[in-house]
Amino acid sequence: MTCKEAGDCIEKYNASCIFCKIVNKELSSTIVYDDQRIIAFGDVNPASKGHTLVIPKDHYVSIDEMPPDILGKTIEAAKKVTEMLRADDHTIVAFNLLNCSGAASGQSVGHFHIHVIPRRNGDSGEVVPKIEALLRPK
Repeated sequence: MTCKEAGDCIEKYNASCIFCKIVNKELSSTIVYDDQRIIAFGDVNPASKGHTLVIPKDHYVSIDEMPPDILGKTIEAAKKVTEMLRADDHTIVAFNLLNCSGAASGQSVGHFHIHVIPRRNGDSGEVVPKIEALLRPK
């Protein structure tokens, strides 16, 4: 079956984008969620165990470029990821959801993404500095 028949073709692709390469299976990653428009995979530099990135399969640099329906699907997928992570790890008590849109906000990859960062009791000393580092302009 072709991607057009399956309805999951990437309409907006950027050959120099590492996330587009993951979507296109040019680079491997730990995929935790995958549907026609959205994919989620483990962060290579996790702030905590289970840190996941949720992205639209199409290439949008920042939130202001995203069509409302795709933004909504991305948020819905982030919620599903939190549910899956919590079901697999009962030490998770909370989540941080983080998006940095634009270089000045700390966005390090020019493809819209939401960080889903699981939190556990007593992890602030280790996790918070890593989250703060995500906010620093690169």
